[in-house]
Amino acid sequence: MFHKGEEPIGRTVGRASRAIGRGFGEALNAAGGSFSTWIVLLQLKLDPGASQRVLAAEIGIEPATLTHHLNGMERSGLITRRRDPANRRVHIVELTEAGEARFAELAEAAREFDRRVRSGLSAAEIGSLRALLGRLCANIDAEDTP
Repeated sequence: MFHKGEEPIGRTVGRASRAIGRGFGEALNAAGGSFSTWIVLLQLKLDPGASQRVLAAEIGIEPATLTHHLNGMERSGLITRRRDPANRRVHIVELTEAGEARFAELAEAAREFDRRVRSGLSAAEIGSLRALLGRLCANIDAEDTP
């Protein structure tokens, strides 16, 4: 199945994912943020005024984990939470002015990191990479389907 010197594709992709994730985390840290802060801010920019439940689902983390992150972000003045008047059990999350500013700072760090990752790759290569990674994910998803 594997030939000497041939790394399994899953291992190659995993190593690349860890390296990119580590580098992105370092870039966000240097800009005064973190991956968890970035992903919440980004999702709130994509879906302003989302509920905590929707945020957790869209980000792909457990609601309790999200609550922990939101508590810290609220203490830092980046977000506010309020109850939905239509359903008091639902908490709506919104960016504050400080959250908007932090998003802008981290977005610049994210753009710069993306430029670094794309360095030396053509638009066609980026397109091929996206397509190939999508096919790998589809292969995994197909195996998970009963």
